[in-house]
Amino acid sequence: MTHAIAADPPSARRLTAGDYRTLGLAALGGALEFYDFVIFVFFAAVIGQLFFPPDMPDWLRQFQTFGVFAVGYLVRPLGGIVMAHFGDLFGRKRMFTLSILLMAAATLGMGLLPTYAQIGVWAPVALLVLRILQGAAIGGEVPGAWVFVAEHVPANRIGYACGTLTAGLTAGILLGSLVATAINSSFGQAEIAGWAWRLPFLLGGAFGLLSVHLRRMLHETPIFQEMQARKALAAELPLKAVLRDHRGAVLVSMLLTWLLSGAIVVVILMTPTLLEKLHSVPPTQALLANNVATLGLTAGVILAGLIIDRIGAGRFFAIGCPLLGIAVWLLYTKGAASPDLLLPTYALAGLLVGVVGGVPFVMVRAFPAAIRFTGLSFSYNVSYAVFGGLTPVVVPLLLAADPLAHLHYMLALCVLGCGVGLWLMRRESLSPLTASSAPG
Repeated sequence: MTHAIAADPPSARRLTAGDYRTLGLAALGGALEFYDFVIFVFFAAVIGQLFFPPDMPDWLRQFQTFGVFAVGYLVRPLGGIVMAHFGDLFGRKRMFTLSILLMAAATLGMGLLPTYAQIGVWAPVALLVLRILQGAAIGGEVPGAWVFVAEHVPANRIGYACGTLTAGLTAGILLGSLVATAINSSFGQAEIAGWAWRLPFLLGGAFGLLSVHLRRMLHETPIFQEMQARKALAAELPLKAVLRDHRGAVLVSMLLTWLLSGAIVVVILMTPTLLEKLHSVPPTQALLANNVATLGLTAGVILAGLIIDRIGAGRFFAIGCPLLGIAVWLLYTKGAASPDLLLPTYALAGLLVGVVGGVPFVMVRAFPAAIRFTGLSFSYNVSYAVFGGLTPVVVPLLLAADPLAHLHYMLALCVLGCGVGLWLMRRESLSPLTASSAPG
């Protein structure tokens, strides 16, 4: 495998105005694309009523609606691997732009779709196809964005770059929540079912087209340009090289992605519902606390990037994961049972979920540049599809036998993350980006 060590940016230089511009545009584009991906779930109830037969049992309608939503996660690995393959061979920027164009088109299409009452069974079929396109787009977006920003900045600022990009993604979730709240506050249920449900999708399509324009202003990464000039691109199928030569890097990346997906799904996405069902917390209070926690997460991933650049991955996860464990213990044992403690404990937990901002730092350094996009995309998307898909199914099942199953699941992930951190500490420090000493 050819390593493009000479192509890496100098580790000593400071971030330039151009670097900050690249990070800002990439993070903004990521926020708008992630908004497109998650807005579906905020309007799942009305979508189920409009796109499935009216005489269908309510439980089956809900199951099929969330099934369509879940397809977006299941198709992520395939979309991510295909885009990463071409990203490693033809350029990061091309796939980075294609992913957001695909997302914008699919989201805009959803906002314009005829309903079941208008075209019958073709309505849910069309909805499913557009959701598949969204899943393929997001599968290429997240890994591609991390690789893109990491290859633009000095090697000693990779953590900050990835953290900033991840903050953009979490801001997209918050934006979706705020838009959904605004729609539900501004219109009655009849208006929403009649036409207003389309507004957030049309807005998302407009966001996406804006992001396409913004990304056309970005430049290809210096590392890829150097590899291209030296004809040092992958000489064989990138995925073949990843699975043959970098299994250790794949394993570490998948384990850390499990930590990332579990923390996001349980603490950010599932906790409002758990608070309502297990502790009778009013929905408005639970959602307010969740918004504060998501703001904390957005700040936390940037802070995580700054810290991991200074102390390295091993110490970062060995220290950060126990702190996350303490925070979720406080949230689920103290904050959930006390209205006065809910907001501060949930905010603290959200901030410390920011530990996951260190995950892309490890992954972009774990694979050589020629196959980095493919290695990161395969590891991240497959692991997220498995664990991100199983977590919201497994945790409710465990709650039947253990009322603190969500806490115990998170504590187990914190132990896993701490273990990975200790393992990384025992190895030599990872060298900048394309190091042959990387795991695998």
